[in-house]
Amino acid sequence: MFSFSVGLSLRLMAQTAPFVIFRMVIYFAIAVAYVLVTGVGAGIGFGIGGIGDSDFQASSTLWGGGIGFALTAGVIYILREYILYIVKAGHIAVMVEALDGRELPAGQGQIAYARDIVTNHFGEASVLFGIDQLVKGVLNAITGLLQGLMSLLPIPGLNNVMGIVRGYLRVAVGLLDEIILAHILRHRSTNPWASAREALVLYGQNAKPMLLNAAWVTLFVYGLSFVVFILMLAPASALVYLIPGAWSAGGFVFALLFAWAVKAALIEPFAIACLLQSFFKATDGQAPNPEWEARLEAASNKFKKMGQRAAEWMGGKTKASGTPAGVGNS
Repeated sequence: MFSFSVGLSLRLMAQTAPFVIFRMVIYFAIAVAYVLVTGVGAGIGFGIGGIGDSDFQASSTLWGGGIGFALTAGVIYILREYILYIVKAGHIAVMVEALDGRELPAGQGQIAYARDIVTNHFGEASVLFGIDQLVKGVLNAITGLLQGLMSLLPIPGLNNVMGIVRGYLRVAVGLLDEIILAHILRHRSTNPWASAREALVLYGQNAKPMLLNAAWVTLFVYGLSFVVFILMLAPASALVYLIPGAWSAGGFVFALLFAWAVKAALIEPFAIACLLQSFFKATDGQAPNPEWEARLEAASNKFKKMGQRAAEWMGGKTKASGTPAGVGNS
């Protein structure tokens, strides 16, 4: 049914415990920041609203809380490259090392070790972020190719079913972009763009089993996240009463925030550990299939753009080393 070991995934979580704790600190700090800044904004709005009637005060409190929430979201959006570079890619790096049997440093040394690996492969955070964004687009194109093939099957009512399947696959694909990053890190590539293209071709030719595994993992991730959300409703609602003017929707929003924090800090890394096993097991010893490469070239402009970036990366490296571009790159 699926090609990963739950026990091995749990061991990977234990081996990379410093990173799990680091993720918990980062994501729960984000959730707390949302609550605090929203509360401060609501408090300021409540104070300003004191100059008017009760309706004006309720409105200004809501606006203050909304502005505080939006400001926090803006800061997190600005920091998204850093979070991907240091937190997500770093954790993937040490998971790959553990899967390949390499010994990991203990404590904070593990985080510094991972940062060195990621820096050696990608250089700047913007490079990793650019690859990640293009990878997501190509993964969607691969899913679209599979959906197109399925729609040709002469099965009554398949179109109705495909609407549900299409929505579910979009969610499942959201867990797979980090697997492509794992391939780059594992193969010690000097050209991350070329390695990402190779990984996408390998994923394409193994897409059916990978999507099946991703579907099961996604079901677990969002099922458990929903349970966490329900458990968080009571404490989140209690927090709302500390905010001036008691924001009626606040309990629901804060419960979502804390459930997201648990998902990002604990549930997602477990899911990634499962999918890493599936991808490595499916692709070990395989060479990229030229037919799949041609399909992706035809289906995705983002895949073509990755080829251009790969050539530019190699050209930049050779020029920096004093070798003319195009010489000695075979």
